[in-house]
Amino acid sequence: MSLLVLGTVALDTVKTPHGERKKMLGGSATHFSMSARLFTDVHLVAVVGEDFPVKHVNFLKGKGLIVDSLIRESGKTFSWSGEYKGDLNTAFTLNTELGVLASFKPVISDRQKEIKNVFLANVDPDIQLSLLASMRKPRLIGLDSMNYWIDTKRPALLKVLNKVDIFVANDQEARSLSGEDNLIKAAKSLSCIGPKMVLVKKGEHGVFFYSDKFMLALPAYPAEDVIDPTGAGDTFAGAFMGYLSRTKVLSRQNIKLALEYGTVAASFNIEDFGTDKTHRLTLKKLDSRLGFFKKCLF
Repeated sequence: MSLLVLGTVALDTVKTPHGERKKMLGGSATHFSMSARLFTDVHLVAVVGEDFPVKHVNFLKGKGLIVDSLIRESGKTFSWSGEYKGDLNTAFTLNTELGVLASFKPVISDRQKEIKNVFLANVDPDIQLSLLASMRKPRLIGLDSMNYWIDTKRPALLKVLNKVDIFVANDQEARSLSGEDNLIKAAKSLSCIGPKMVLVKKGEHGVFFYSDKFMLALPAYPAEDVIDPTGAGDTFAGAFMGYLSRTKVLSRQNIKLALEYGTVAASFNIEDFGTDKTHRLTLKKLDSRLGFFKKCLF
């Protein structure tokens, strides 16, 4: 079954102890799609400006993404610049320019409105609500957000949360939105708002999954070379949602495997800048590393 993702397609400038890249292809929808495409057809919904290179659009098409709803508007493309130091767990934002994203209203085709699997990647909650209002009886809806929207648009974010099946957040976001320090209590509190399933990403410490039926916890993949963590969470979500989109039943076994795929996909993302590693990723390579990961688990 197809998967529709709403998010950002951006121009990122990133500096880490391993180097610096300027104006490279990034954004939540981009990183999500690099892993989700391995499992299903991905429809990308986003906006770019006049300055967005045509080569990037051709690149996305070349990866098999359906970009009918990637629109170009007058103005500048959403851009982000940040720096990682020390253990590379936290990005220090240096500059954010919303550009055309500030006035973006997603428009999708009638065919896309029938897509059953939807992921609302990190973007303004009002834009997420606008997209959801266009969908017709989706089977599975996932959501990601960030502290900026939690702090500035909490009412709108809570409204979106009430309409989704899966909420994906990092540990800081889960604590901030729920008001709970304990992650189990935080996930349980968030689940009461609406999403039946809550995924809490803990960076190098793995991921925690909560539902009222069962809980799961996985460590991170034992990565030795961390070059650029930007987009790792989106890559995780892409593989997780991509795999679930092709399953008929949201069973414990399927969710566990989706978590494993997400964890392993994210491990590829951090090994190079931007999409340099994930755009070469194949399902065969993903399965090979998954086999090694499973051998590392008790």
